[in-house]
Parts: sequence; C-alpha cells; structure tokens
Amino acid sequence: MENISVIIPAFNEEINISNVISIAKKCTKVNEILVINNLSTDKTEEIAKENGARVKRCEFQGKGYAMEEGIKHAKNSIIVFLDADVKYENENIVEDLVKPILTHNVDFVKSTFDRTSGGIVTEIAVKPLLNLLFPSIYKFSEPISGMIASKREILEGINLEKDYGVDIGILLDVINGGYKVKEINIGKIKNMSHINKTNQKMNRMSTEIISAILKRINLNKI
Repeated sequence: MENISVIIPAFNEEINISNVISIAKKCTKVNEILVINNLSTDKTEEIAKENGARVKRCEFQGKGYAMEEGIKHAKNSIIVFLDADVKYENENIVEDLVKPILTHNVDFVKSTFDRTSGGIVTEIAVKPLLNLLFPSIYKFSEPISGMIASKREILEGINLEKDYGVDIGILLDVINGGYKVKEINIGKIKNMSHINKTNQKMNRMSTEIISAILKRINLNKI
C-alpha cells in the first residue's frame, strides 16, 4: 500500500487549520501531514502542531512558495494538497482524490466541488480565457481549484508560479506534459477566505491567474 503525504499551505488559518488536519487524518493511507506556515502572525503553527501535523516554515509570501516548500519536505511518492481556508463536508476527500492514481493509472487529479460561496473569478475570467486560448482541452469545472493529488515526480518537474496563478499553472503544465489527468467531485465546500475578499484582492487574484494562463499560450501540446 502506497503511503500519502498531505500538504496544507497556510497563512493565518488558526480558526480552520485543525479541521483540515482532521480531514487529512481520515485517510488511512496518509502517514504524513505537512502544514507549511507561510509567514502567519496568528497561532496557525502552534495549533497545527497540537493536532499532530509536522510544520515547516516558508519565509517567502505566496502560495506557490509554500507549495514548493511542501514538495521539498514531503517523503512519499503521492502528494495531496488541501487548502487551509476551506471547510469540507466530505470527510473522505483525500481518499477520493488519490483513488484514480492508485487504481486507474491516472497521474494527476484535479478537484471540482459544490460551492456555497465564491467562483466569480473562475466564471467571469478563467473559464472564458481558457475556452478562447485552449479550446481543445477538457472543460474543467474548477480549473483553479487548489485541492489536488499528484505523483510527486510530476510536481518536482514543474516550475511553480509563486502567486495566485500557481494552481492554473500546474494544471496547464501537467496537461502539456502529456500526463493523464482526471477531475473528480469532492462534495460541498465553503471557502472561508472568499467571504471577506475585497475588490482589490479579487482584481489582484484575477490578474495573477490570467498572467499564468497567458504565459502558456505557446505550449506545444495544449
């Protein structure tokens, strides 16, 4: 039985981090939970340790930096990323994400989900741009979802974007690499950070994601 590393990048998630760790623990194949403390100023690190996670600090602000740090320290050949700012109703998320890799010869799994909030950037910016620039690729329901599972060597071979463009960048690079990708539904989620996002932050997020997409226009296989 292959063991799994769960990586949770986190910035000031003291309220929710224990819930995400408990979800990771539900999968019996998980023998490593890494919380990457991305310059938190609250009790994220302390609470993560109290709940049994191993904590590594990332000294550069940005999700991509935190993800790179997690990949560097993970010890298993299959890696799952979970977002720290999400409340999950499905307790079997990790099991669901890794199943296609373990049983169906899939290399990379992207999650889709049932939303209770958010999705504006995806619907008005990301999907139209993908449809325009890469009309032949599979129409992912949630192309910027951060909950993924992957074979480790794939992630190690990708140059990750350092900002909000990291998730769409990974997806497009994996597709361009010719790997087998599957999208699965992980059930209902509530994204806590979307509740209080300002227009300024949404604009920044959109700009960084669009930039990551535009960088990949000339990829040969997409």
